[in-house]
Amino acid sequence: MLNKELDKNREYFKTFLATQKLRLTSQRQIIFDEFMKYDSHIDIDKLYAITKDIDPNIGLATIYRTIKLLIEAGIVREVRFGDGKSYYEAIMGKTHHDHLICVVCGKNIEFNDPDLEEQQEQIAAKYKFKLTNHYMNLFGVCEKCRSLGKG
Repeated sequence: MLNKELDKNREYFKTFLATQKLRLTSQRQIIFDEFMKYDSHIDIDKLYAITKDIDPNIGLATIYRTIKLLIEAGIVREVRFGDGKSYYEAIMGKTHHDHLICVVCGKNIEFNDPDLEEQQEQIAAKYKFKLTNHYMNLFGVCEKCRSLGKG
């Protein structure tokens, strides 16, 4: 993520925190910055390991609370890939995408299909339903695993 975009998102988060009568503490800033620098889906344990190297005083509870605030601010979303864990990804300033997930090796392919998005809107309209958000995970076996006879 570019520094300019990172600064803009950090300022947005700071403003959101103020509306909650909270402030951007040094620990929240470290968590925010490291999360936003990570260019993939990340779980709490990985984020904890990264931030703990920078500030050993950051606790796991602080990571969880900060991620919850980032979700509430609309900067981050939680995603699940069928392995029982929660992962998080930045969504602010990013194009919407969905996921193809290999059930054998865990490979995750992000894709965007405008026709599919339009069809989802049409389905919602048919049922007089106003979509506010969604995420879609399609599970299967990737080409590599199939070629190795694993699925």
